Amino acid sequence: MAFIKIQNVIINTSYIAAVKLDTQTSLGEKSVSVLVATPQFPVIQWDTIAQNLCHYEWMEFTGQAANALQDYFTSFNNVIDLLPQYQESSAG
Repeated sequence: MAFIKIQNVIINTSYIAAVKLDTQTSLGEKSVSVLVATPQFPVIQWDTIAQNLCHYEWMEFTGQAANALQDYFTSFNNVIDLLPQYQESSAG
């Protein structure tokens, strides 16, 4: 289990479900979004099976925080790029 601290937010990396890099806010500012999935512990009901055991929340970061997260999640030490030659512009 590892933690990352970005400004006043500390995130347990075990709960990061997805990351959107190089996105923009509605105002056009560069942002990085992190989808955090936190476990929910419902009361066990034997007659039904809980469909959703996690709560999902997107957290959007801008400015220096976005730059730091972009660096962290594109580092070869943290993420393996499965398609290093692929660029979104080449798909269109």
